[in-house]
Amino acid sequence: MKAAIYPGTGRPIVIESLPDPDPGPGELLIRVHRCGICGTDLSMTSGGQWDFPAGSQIGHEYAGEVVAFGRGVHGYKSGDPVAVLPSKACGDCIACDHGNHTLCRNEGGLMLGFAEYAVIPASLAVRLPSTLSMADGALVEPLSVSLYGVRRSGLQPGDSVLVLGGGTVALYAIYWARRLGAGRIVAMSRSERRRELCLGMGADVFVSYSDEELLEVAAAFDGGAPRLVFECVGAAGMLEKSVQLVAPFGHIISLGFCTAPDPVIPAIASYKCATLQFLVGYSLAEFEYVASEMNKGHVDPKSIITHSAALNDLPAMMARLRQPNSDTKIQILC
Repeated sequence: MKAAIYPGTGRPIVIESLPDPDPGPGELLIRVHRCGICGTDLSMTSGGQWDFPAGSQIGHEYAGEVVAFGRGVHGYKSGDPVAVLPSKACGDCIACDHGNHTLCRNEGGLMLGFAEYAVIPASLAVRLPSTLSMADGALVEPLSVSLYGVRRSGLQPGDSVLVLGGGTVALYAIYWARRLGAGRIVAMSRSERRRELCLGMGADVFVSYSDEELLEVAAAFDGGAPRLVFECVGAAGMLEKSVQLVAPFGHIISLGFCTAPDPVIPAIASYKCATLQFLVGYSLAEFEYVASEMNKGHVDPKSIITHSAALNDLPAMMARLRQPNSDTKIQILC
């Protein structure tokens, strides 16, 4: 089979031929149909200290169909469509106690999505309803990231919300905040081309970064400030911007996963009694909820998909995303 391999030290992804895998006990063999390119795929193949190990397979936003299963697997048949939770769990650590597979340090990941086939534990396959496509299935993972963040933010019906960023996590934070009962939602991005996407996902107002942004955000909240700020950019300076914009006794939720120092002036946050929360990952419950509910919302989550390409084109697509571009989500057809 063909599979994407990261050779390390920032070198471009290569497509290699690997032996076709066979499912063992408790496992499924799936034919991968689609896998989305995530920002972490770019940042963790850039030659920095957060890189994936050399020789790693990559791809964690994927969906496919069952083609075979190992001993002890019940309830699946050939052709069943599934999304995959791409992290194993030991079931016996603090992360697993909290249901967050991503933080489990005793088991490995399942970043196998940029490949023609993948063997996965049957327990981590989430069956897709017949109403969902494979394109939908490959969005379950990023939708789960944002759902996890919004659920754990303490959002209450009617809360004022500011979302920093216009990428996938930001757009889906807007999507879930609207679905879970937020009041006024303001989106803020440096990219004017994200305006329509943000408004389509449920934002009431779009604000561009500028010298007047503090006044514009205040005006968008009728002279007030947001109780919740979702930082979804992951760039240095965004936490301090969040502190400046949040209301007194407000809550800042960092979903951007910045891998560089991001200084905050504690005195400014202290004089607001602001709470700063860092989140990553999701639980199986988020995956199952997204798969069962994503076709019942106010907007089609697939509207963020701007391009699709063949597996052989993955290196070129990743190079494209490292440069200025107009894409939001690219999915690879495996």
